[in-house]
Amino acid sequence: MLNLKDKVAVVTGAGSIGAGWGNGKATAVLLARQGARLFITDINPNALEETRAIILKEGGVCVAHVCDMTASESVGAAVEACLSHFGRIDILVNNVGGSVPGDPVSMSVETWDAQLDHNLKTAFLGCKHVLPVMERQVSGAIVNISSVAGFAHQVDGRVHVAYSTAKSGLLGFTRSTAMAYVKKGIRCNLVVVGTMHTPLVEERLMKQLGAEAAAHLVAQRNAAVPIGRMGEAWDTANAVLFLVADESRYITATHLVVDGGLTAARPS
Repeated sequence: MLNLKDKVAVVTGAGSIGAGWGNGKATAVLLARQGARLFITDINPNALEETRAIILKEGGVCVAHVCDMTASESVGAAVEACLSHFGRIDILVNNVGGSVPGDPVSMSVETWDAQLDHNLKTAFLGCKHVLPVMERQVSGAIVNISSVAGFAHQVDGRVHVAYSTAKSGLLGFTRSTAMAYVKKGIRCNLVVVGTMHTPLVEERLMKQLGAEAAAHLVAQRNAAVPIGRMGEAWDTANAVLFLVADESRYITATHLVVDGGLTAARPS
């Protein structure tokens, strides 16, 4: 079940800030455990190497490539490097993202542009450079990673106008891309993650709020989820694994919400 043997998977944002497991790191390791050969990218070489080392230690196959996913030339070079190593790309996981709070007045134009680049343009560029490869193969599975902030438009009660806008945009981008390539053997789906307890969250909250306030907010976040706790990176990884495996071959242009019931419990 969910066997990825002989498949080549590209996972972006595969490093993890701080100790522990981020969504990209867990996804890359899980896909490797299921038999895929991994080509992983991140802008942080040290974090990237840590993920690669885990996969190699477990007997997997992994190539790491430092890449700025907001720059088309950098993404194109990464795809060419993957093809030179493996000759094909069967799976693409667009995982790059991160939030900065602010409303339209308080947020600078530079922050707005950077947030849309970081959370939406990265998926566009990943698809732009990988889709021609998959089209030649007449096969491929793409998963973009979004957030419930794209539905609720707030994170922890704070407005994140650019992040929410970008994550909302990923839904339309995923559906449009899926329909454009549905006759070419390529599937494209979206994983929408809820409140997650990852190193990136810890790092961001510590910087924005301070240790004491961050600990209080973490407790609040756990209590706010109907299932009783925040999710983990492995919850995201398992959802991705299902959507890229052959068992989901009849699923495209849809989204899978991984949020412990959070959005269902919120007023519509």
